[in-house]
Amino acid sequence: MAKRGGFPGGVPGNMNNLMKQAQRMQRQMEENAKELETKEFSAAAGGGAVEVTVSGKKEVTKVQLSKEVVDPEDIEMLEDLIVAATNEALRKAEEASQESMSKLTGGLGGLGSGFPF
Repeated sequence: MAKRGGFPGGVPGNMNNLMKQAQRMQRQMEENAKELETKEFSAAAGGGAVEVTVSGKKEVTKVQLSKEVVDPEDIEMLEDLIVAATNEALRKAEEASQESMSKLTGGLGGLGSGFPF
């Protein structure tokens, strides 16, 4: 009678190696995420009139405005510059995050394709 499920004699060596690699990759991902959270990303708009800094957690940590950009008659321009600088800083943070992840996965390409997780 055949045994149900599993492999005779336990988990084969290749499976053990795969599990160890997955655990190592998970540890590295956690370390990279923590390191990324400590970094800051800045971007400017309006020729440097507005500068926004975000953390690796994608939280705005600083907004710097030059005096000449503060015009009570043109608040909309200032708002647009703040939005533009913020979006660029967030894009930089996301790009750094993806680059970090790509280094870890070694270009495995969309792990999600074909896998249920």
